[in-house]
Amino acid sequence: MSDEKILLVEKTEGVCVITLNRPDKLNAFNDELSFQLIDALKEAEKDASVRAVVITGSGRGFCSGQDLANRKFSDNSESRPSLADSIRRRYNPMVIRIRKMEKPVIAAVNGVAAGAGSSLALACDLRVVADNANFIQSFSKVGLVPDSGATFILPRLLGATKAFELMLTADKLDAKTAFEMGLINKLVPQDKVLETALEWAKQLAKGPTRAFGLTKRAVNAAIFPDLEERLEYEAYMQEIAGRSEDFQEGVSAFLEKRSPAYKGK
Repeated sequence: MSDEKILLVEKTEGVCVITLNRPDKLNAFNDELSFQLIDALKEAEKDASVRAVVITGSGRGFCSGQDLANRKFSDNSESRPSLADSIRRRYNPMVIRIRKMEKPVIAAVNGVAAGAGSSLALACDLRVVADNANFIQSFSKVGLVPDSGATFILPRLLGATKAFELMLTADKLDAKTAFEMGLINKLVPQDKVLETALEWAKQLAKGPTRAFGLTKRAVNAAIFPDLEERLEYEAYMQEIAGRSEDFQEGVSAFLEKRSPAYKGK
């Protein structure tokens, strides 16, 4: 394990602020950051003094998703690491922990939220977003399936038609449009994102958090009743996509900074 502080945790006035801290990588996930975030969420859930949680990123980005440069790839599809296993161990536990935590969780989206980073923001209860931020379902850019709850949560928040379009095209959804669509709660200048989210979290932390938790449980039962089953299905689909020639081509093109030539295989 590295001694580098790639995740920062601060507790103040009943609020736990969790900051992804790989700014040079737009806070992209590697294995260590994934597991540290899961541990921090577990601790926030157990700590009775924590009554609300804020998740944000350092620097100019919220989270750009999986760090592809951190992955090892092989031309032989059978010898590649299992993407399904990675999702089950690293990403699904984050989403489940956020959704099951009976405390308000606010995403302070200070910049781009792409791939699993977008999924992370969507899994939170509330979103405070910089007016220059973008949400990107970037999975199709490398021949993959949206995961970390994206295929389950985004259609429920945005509607199936627009969600499917964004997942296929990987187009940027700018913050202003996302706000108008009701995907985010507060739209603020970039330098006010954390301040606004923290102020809101402190207000919530002073409220009837037992009732908040029960309300969240009721909302989960209404619109996310089969979350874990859907997350498992995403992992299954991703395993198939991860063995495809298109995935190999997509990653190669990304690392080589060229346009991919997909063959649908």
